[in-house]
Amino acid sequence: MKTLAGILLGAGLACAQGSYLLGVDDKLIGYHENADLDDPVARLQRRIDRGEVKLEWDDAHGYLRSVLKNLDIPAESQMLVFSKTSFQLQRITPQTPRAIYFNDHVYLGWVQDGDVIEISAVDPRKGGIFYTLDQTPAAKPKMVRRDECLQCHASPKTAGVPGHMVRSVYTGADGYPVFQAGGFVTTHASPLKERWGGWYVTGTHANDLHMGNAFLRDKDPEAFDLHAGANVTDLARRFDVRPYLTPHSDIVALMVLEHQAQLHNLITRAGYEARIALEVQASMDQALGRSGEWTDSTKRRVYGPADNLLAYLLFADEAPLRGPVAGTSGFAAQFARRGPRDARGRSLREFDLERRLFRYPLSYLIYSEALDALPPPVLTHLYRRLCEGLAGRDTGKPFAHLTAEDRKAIREILLDTKPAFAAAWRGAEAALKTEPSSGFEPAETSGAALASR
Repeated sequence: MKTLAGILLGAGLACAQGSYLLGVDDKLIGYHENADLDDPVARLQRRIDRGEVKLEWDDAHGYLRSVLKNLDIPAESQMLVFSKTSFQLQRITPQTPRAIYFNDHVYLGWVQDGDVIEISAVDPRKGGIFYTLDQTPAAKPKMVRRDECLQCHASPKTAGVPGHMVRSVYTGADGYPVFQAGGFVTTHASPLKERWGGWYVTGTHANDLHMGNAFLRDKDPEAFDLHAGANVTDLARRFDVRPYLTPHSDIVALMVLEHQAQLHNLITRAGYEARIALEVQASMDQALGRSGEWTDSTKRRVYGPADNLLAYLLFADEAPLRGPVAGTSGFAAQFARRGPRDARGRSLREFDLERRLFRYPLSYLIYSEALDALPPPVLTHLYRRLCEGLAGRDTGKPFAHLTAEDRKAIREILLDTKPAFAAAWRGAEAALKTEPSSGFEPAETSGAALASR
């Protein structure tokens, strides 16, 4: 029987012991229930079962191309992991790396001659859901749910909920991670010098250095040569790239992956915490015959994770770039074409890639189903704080890094493209007109002035 027990998103096979699984076994969350799954993989499987979709097989890649097409995952997102950090580790070497592909909601892993394709997807309420698809031809292929993946995919490294992580580990020339040398869970807050150990990386990055494309020779991290893998644009001299859909392991795709994986975890965490806290509050109120005022514990559990989520959405702790970054696969252009644009043609998916990852520092995942599915008190708090920050009334963390131009551009983009934010903004204007001291109070005291900012 095939099992999935590795880190889907790359370098780091070691699993946390005694994982902190917040709410996984709580009936309110219903994580293990299948009937109400609503992630993209579950939706696709239902279409396959009804005969509406047929996965196409080819001898070179099995179901890979067809699954990518039906899940709307671009081949340009390909990234290659050469460390032996998947349960199919015997087939992964620096000469036969594992390929990973992703879009806003789904992650997929493929290895040459592998038994299965590894897939995980984000359910709007439950978080990361994990599947395998047998690489054998079948009339109606089955993407089978694998909850045993939680051995690694639910721990403090995933914010204590079922989720994803991108790890960077020192890796020997044989592909085995040198765990005693240490490693890193990487996000957009990580300096480049800690990223992509065990990964191939194609792209240029000026004078900044990273751990990709290089091997640890003497098990001494102090001797690791960061220059060895710098500014690589062609992998053909390192291994045979012909079996892969593209010859790339794009640096921009890797940067987006790191940002996105952790943000999915924080969205799930905020939802879990709030649902459980509100259920406890309701039970206490019923038992004590009271209603109305939340306890301090409820407030902390609802607002604390929401504030952490907001800070990450706004890239509050993003590590600055020290020069221009450019990928090789066309991922950046393909990614930027997706998603909504405002009346001036601006999008939260536009890249900067000189000072920071994106031109406008608010994540494109603000449009995600998972964020929209958060409990109403979380969304109310999130949008209220966002309104205050983008109006310039809250200049503390997580807004301190935003310039006036940033705030104005983000606000205008959201007003045109995110109805929930626009509604919150109008509500803030109304409160301002009737209750000038109510807390959402820009320097200009008229609603018209607020709308024009």
